[in-house]
Amino acid sequence: MKKRFGTAAVATFVLVAASLLVAQPAHAAVGLRVSGSNIVEANGSTFVMRGTSHAHVWYQSQTSSFANIKALGANTVRVVLSGGRWGASSASDVANVISLCKASRLICVLENHDTTGYGEDGAATSLDQAVNYWISIKNSLVGQENYIIINIGNEPVGNNNAAQWTGATTAAIQKMRSNGFQHALMVDAPNWGQDWQFVMRDNAATVAAADSQRNTIFSVHMYGVFDTAAEITSYVSSFKSRNLPLVIGEFGHNHSDGNPDEDTIMATAVSQGIGYLGWSWSGNGGGVEYLDQVTNFNAGALTSWGQRLFNGANGIRSTARQATIYG
Repeated sequence: MKKRFGTAAVATFVLVAASLLVAQPAHAAVGLRVSGSNIVEANGSTFVMRGTSHAHVWYQSQTSSFANIKALGANTVRVVLSGGRWGASSASDVANVISLCKASRLICVLENHDTTGYGEDGAATSLDQAVNYWISIKNSLVGQENYIIINIGNEPVGNNNAAQWTGATTAAIQKMRSNGFQHALMVDAPNWGQDWQFVMRDNAATVAAADSQRNTIFSVHMYGVFDTAAEITSYVSSFKSRNLPLVIGEFGHNHSDGNPDEDTIMATAVSQGIGYLGWSWSGNGGGVEYLDQVTNFNAGALTSWGQRLFNGANGIRSTARQATIYG
């Protein structure tokens, strides 16, 4: 989760031919994989993510959060890790996170938060550096392809030179593959994840085709940019119409940059069969404490946002289906 500045641009585009590059299932991939615009398990069952994010790297003692998130109906948890910006998440720590996810029958989206706002936030690291982190903990990840998705870098480009996203993301995917990763990979949009300049939208087919495994999932974060139904439905439709896999990797009910239309976000995700992951379970600071879904990691103290996400219309409890790998 991060801020967004600027206003959404208006653009139209036609990329019909490019969709042919990504229309076929990724037969070479193992475990969770892309098949057209869907994510499927190894047995071919479609898997639609419904869950939230947990800020593990800052709250490593809150291990009960995994079971508590599952108890509220989620089938997925996105876990915040760091390669060093906030203290490196070690291979053993990540192996334990995966074990906690599996014990709670959750699919685990592992994300490197170090890249947040690269090019605008001077403390952020590049996607290439994020890949080096994944390589350093590879032994904890190989063999877990049925259970985890690797979100290479959170919000990997800010608003400065967002166009760099295409080359940097392509190179990161190819470096992951050349180092033997067969996992489903998730890539976040630029513009602090919100893609208001449409760099990811307009270059997604090219990036997908550059993955030798054809196993890349695109993730947009929806905050103040997505404050109208038209913006939300148009963005999602652009991926569905080109047979490209999209998830709403973060969203909230309110934000400092505007008022997201969470009702349309959730309804559109359900009607279009795409995943969504709310931000975030608990522990938010810096003026966005309202994005906590539970108070002080207490699963019995749902906030209004938590109630909306888990129990409301098109919410997690009513729409999530557990991954078949768990029986």
